Amino acid sequence: MVERARSQRAPRREEGVRNARLKGLVLVVLCLLPVLGGLRMGLSGGNWLPLAMYPVVSLVSLLLYWQDKQQARTQAWRTPEKVLHASELLGGWPGALLAQQVFRHKTRKVSYQVVCWGIVLVHQVFWVDYLFLAGRWGALI
Repeated sequence: MVERARSQRAPRREEGVRNARLKGLVLVVLCLLPVLGGLRMGLSGGNWLPLAMYPVVSLVSLLLYWQDKQQARTQAWRTPEKVLHASELLGGWPGALLAQQVFRHKTRKVSYQVVCWGIVLVHQVFWVDYLFLAGRWGALI
């Protein structure tokens, strides 16, 4: 009976991102605060580094995820999760979120997702504080 139930399931698709439009929209919305904050920071004080770092570190994150996925397939040495999380924390979380979906990698491991989304939340809180609260939360830390 179990064999029959398994055979009736649709085969797992390896290509494409499920709900791509919705996930793309979520990614764009999440990137709004860093982009607006980076623009404001650059235009007001001349510090363009945050705006430049997000795409650069996101590309690094995406490449790290790709490499880790390839290594997982060939059972080779894996990229440590702390390295992936460090790249997310340094501003590569947009690339990490994209890579998770495109490569279908690290999407089911709940403990990993909790840390990853916690990092995204930290970035969002930072930019909300910078843009709307004049850095009041940051002054408390």
